[in-house]
Amino acid sequence: MNKLDFKIHIIGAGVSGLIAARVLEDNGFSPVIIEATDRVGGRVKTDIIDGYQLDHGFQVLLTAYPAAKKYLNFEALELQKFLPGATIFNNGNTKTIGDPLRDLSLLIPTLTSGIGTISDKLKVLKLNQLLKKTSLSEIFVKSEKTTLQYLLDFGFSEEMISKFFKPFFSGIFLETKLETSSRMFEFVYKMFGEGYASLPKAGIEAIPKQLLQNLNNTTFKFNTKVTSIKDGEITLDDNTKLESHFTIIATEASSLISNLKNQSTKWKSCHTLYFETEGRVMIKPIIGLIPEAGTLINNIFYHTSIGTYTTANKELLSVTVVDNQNLSDEILIERVKTELKEHCNIHSCKFIKQYDIPMALPKLKDIRYEMLASETRLTTSIFLAGDTQLNGSLNAAMISGERAALGVIETLSSTISSESITSEYR
Repeated sequence: MNKLDFKIHIIGAGVSGLIAARVLEDNGFSPVIIEATDRVGGRVKTDIIDGYQLDHGFQVLLTAYPAAKKYLNFEALELQKFLPGATIFNNGNTKTIGDPLRDLSLLIPTLTSGIGTISDKLKVLKLNQLLKKTSLSEIFVKSEKTTLQYLLDFGFSEEMISKFFKPFFSGIFLETKLETSSRMFEFVYKMFGEGYASLPKAGIEAIPKQLLQNLNNTTFKFNTKVTSIKDGEITLDDNTKLESHFTIIATEASSLISNLKNQSTKWKSCHTLYFETEGRVMIKPIIGLIPEAGTLINNIFYHTSIGTYTTANKELLSVTVVDNQNLSDEILIERVKTELKEHCNIHSCKFIKQYDIPMALPKLKDIRYEMLASETRLTTSIFLAGDTQLNGSLNAAMISGERAALGVIETLSSTISSESITSEYR
């Protein structure tokens, strides 16, 4: 058999599945991607509503992600950078803190913010220098503790933790107690320090769309649901059975493999609400935080503070709620409006849309940065990809997709001349 004769299927057209297809194509194969929805992206999608770009949840691309730099064309994405800091709404006051070494405009606001002690600010510099010298591989072999314990052990004050670290990283980790692994904290903090949070001008879905555009020999089956997978065979929901020499599962695998039924991934959820407002209480592109205990709102951001392709002439505000306190949608919207008024002085806002995202981030223990291609192999011909294999990040999704594809290629190398397989990924 030559390479084009092998039937290689990828389940899921999210970022991980698209990267797997790219690697397979680069090595001469023509995979088939089976996707349950009508388009690529998985959890990374953008809708156009009322002339605004609404991402499915408040997501950003960290430009320091190694895998993103490898697989994405940042210039073509027209990345719009955020200021490296946050505006904190507390007791009717607004304070801004950030990294003045990367944006000088943040120097005076940070020094005069009154958030954290002089010692806290020195410890921030110490942490920056420590992680600058620490490699990613070193971060992910350290003993794990909670992020909260890490910050306490580092010597940060309770005020610095409660007013900055907790609201900022709760929005990233999608949990309010900072129970996430210290490995993930160091990784994300290092990525923020070495690059910028950004969004493509066309919204977050521009990322999978770009990956799609780079595929030339991949076949897509959209609106096609897979119900079960076993070696050599894929069963669809209409009972169609597809022959498959190799299958990469780039989505939740537990419901598709009989012996994984009791090993389903646990997920963190969040809720993102979009509003149209007349003006902006934060003029610059910066994240707003509400640190007060008991509030629904974790963070706010004006998407119209950065360049977009929107046609509407007002402002677009996103609000992230990590814990909706089991409120109904109607009550949640009204409570969020009240909090925007009380804490952020936002008095007039028109509700546009709410996204409830039950599978926003995987809950993982013993998180890793890297994996061998052979580690993605579940059975003779089934391989696993997706950020659930490593850590909850876009970077991890890309790495795992690459590794699963290489796992297939390594398995095939005994029957295909290894000389035809590129060495770029080894």
